[in-house]
Amino acid sequence: MFEKVTQIFKIRELRNKIIFILALLVVFRLAANIPIPGVDQERLKMFFENNQFFGLLNLFSGNGLSSISIVLLGVGPYITSSIIMQLLTMIIPRLEQIYKEEGEAGRQKFNQWTRWLTVPLAAMQTFGMIALFRSQNIIADAGFSDIFAIIIVATAGTVFLMWLGELITEKGIGNGVSLIIFAGIVSGIPSSAVNLYATMDSSKIFTYLIFLAVIIGAIGAVVFMTEGQRNIPVSYAKRIRGNKMYGGTSTHLPLRINQAGVIPIIFALSIMLFPGMISGFLATKYEGTAIAAIASKASVLLSPSSWLYWGIYFLLVVAFTYFYTAVVFDPNKISESLQKQGGYVPGIRPGKNTAEYLYKIMNRVTLSGSVFLGLIAILPFIVQSFTSIQQVSIGGTGLLIVVSVVIETMKQIEGQLVMRDYEGF
Repeated sequence: MFEKVTQIFKIRELRNKIIFILALLVVFRLAANIPIPGVDQERLKMFFENNQFFGLLNLFSGNGLSSISIVLLGVGPYITSSIIMQLLTMIIPRLEQIYKEEGEAGRQKFNQWTRWLTVPLAAMQTFGMIALFRSQNIIADAGFSDIFAIIIVATAGTVFLMWLGELITEKGIGNGVSLIIFAGIVSGIPSSAVNLYATMDSSKIFTYLIFLAVIIGAIGAVVFMTEGQRNIPVSYAKRIRGNKMYGGTSTHLPLRINQAGVIPIIFALSIMLFPGMISGFLATKYEGTAIAAIASKASVLLSPSSWLYWGIYFLLVVAFTYFYTAVVFDPNKISESLQKQGGYVPGIRPGKNTAEYLYKIMNRVTLSGSVFLGLIAILPFIVQSFTSIQQVSIGGTGLLIVVSVVIETMKQIEGQLVMRDYEGF
């Protein structure tokens, strides 16, 4: 490992790329610490501590939302835009054709549409956030011109971070958007460590050791599941064209355990947000009636401190993992593509039988992946229940993002090393 690190800094071009990326991340963190005036920081802190969904949004904003900075939305609207465009390719055949069949020009056009969609999404999300914070008395009353200025600044901040992300991606060392999210997540670790040290109780050393063991075990599990895949053997028939023979090789089709990433957790949290909002609205509107009493009980049962909340949350993550995997993984298209290329799964007939076989295997693989994502989602609640430690800076979702980004970045750096000095590496 130390030889690899030394080799990275010996290669001038690679060293300059890494320094450039670190400089851009420093610029991002500076922007994330320039707050919008008129914010009540105490109310803001309490708001994020009591709301799991907005805590997740804060992750994707690079912790810019929790300080209501000039980049308060971070790259969140760009991620939302990317997800919408991906889902539209499943609905609009022409869009799928542009993305998959028109080569690099088609992908550039698709990415340009994604950027255009990001701008109105950022403006709408900023307006919604400002309205929400004003209703919670987090932001002081502002006139139309002030709100309009905040919307323009926050939208420009999102576009600026999107540009930074693309500059990072162009260097070929990691995904720019992912690295921006990563930088925002890990930026909260030092302050959380200081708070944990300040509130540490020497009589609970054993509890802290258990907490440390859980973190190490969770990191190991995330690495294992992120890299885990089921390899389906694929053989290609021999074909003779002219005087040359093609095919006759064997390879494999990798089916990743975690096909859906963190998308199911986002969907599940979005659903879990609504019962609390509805029950709170009913309890306030019909105060003193039976409806208010039922709504209050429902609000307590479905609060983030109850086991029922986390049980439903876990089941929703599992269900959405299957749903999103079904959206992004099409066994019929894979079977058709294999058949066109002269490939087949040994012992399975090409065509419909191959598609059914891939569907069955994918369902089995997704079971372990969905349970893993569900456990990662409820990891903070489990840790806090058994250790009573509240200063958990990175939840399960943040841990999944951080480890995935580190693994992907390491792979790309290794690729850069191999490209420059294959034999030495």
